Amino acid sequence: MDNENVRILVCDDEVDVREMLQEYLGKRGFKVSTASNGKELRAVFASGGFELIVLDINMPGEDGLSVLRSLRAENDVAVVMLTAAGEVVDRIVGLEMGADDYLGKPVDLRELEARIKAVLRRRDGSGAKPKTAAKSGTAQFGAYTLNIEAAKMHGEDGSELPLTAMEFSLLKVFAENRGRVLNRDQILEQAHDRSWDPFDRSIDIRISRLRRKIETNPEKPTIIRTVRGIGYLYDPEDA
Repeated sequence: MDNENVRILVCDDEVDVREMLQEYLGKRGFKVSTASNGKELRAVFASGGFELIVLDINMPGEDGLSVLRSLRAENDVAVVMLTAAGEVVDRIVGLEMGADDYLGKPVDLRELEARIKAVLRRRDGSGAKPKTAAKSGTAQFGAYTLNIEAAKMHGEDGSELPLTAMEFSLLKVFAENRGRVLNRDQILEQAHDRSWDPFDRSIDIRISRLRRKIETNPEKPTIIRTVRGIGYLYDPEDA
């Protein structure tokens, strides 16, 4: 993906952080706008065209998690969260709400750039394909059909089910590995950029969130099933 065609919105209450990220990412070809709080973010975001938001969790007033919740109610723009190091609870909640990635502060600029590019690659569908690929270009997940080329999922009535970049990436991995039991490392290898050390429960959290979208009864999943002690299995013939 050409960086010059990518608009990024950085939301952080610290002016030094905003200016630093705007300058760094701007020099690498991204078009960067900034906001200091949720209200400003919504006003800037309303202008349209943004493909990714870098969103700080710990802001005074309305925090980043609240902003993320309101964003996810309306669209699936990619979101990379910034969080103070060691705040595991915030990371869990952020993942459950649909954040695509997170990065601890103080921010390593090169790592942030790598994370942004990885999220955009997943959204663009340009990552390396695993060996066992879905042949038809579509895959059935219960009442929903995933169009792999278009990176979209539709219900039986034709309505689109909003997906985050990570949710699409996970569904794509399962579609391309139909009938195979995948452990967490295998899922991570195919769905995520290996340049960072993931939070241990990130895969489980994201699959749980996916189940709430596609399963008739998320507590008793039949589409993406848990294979105890090993990992997960997608086999629609058994669903």
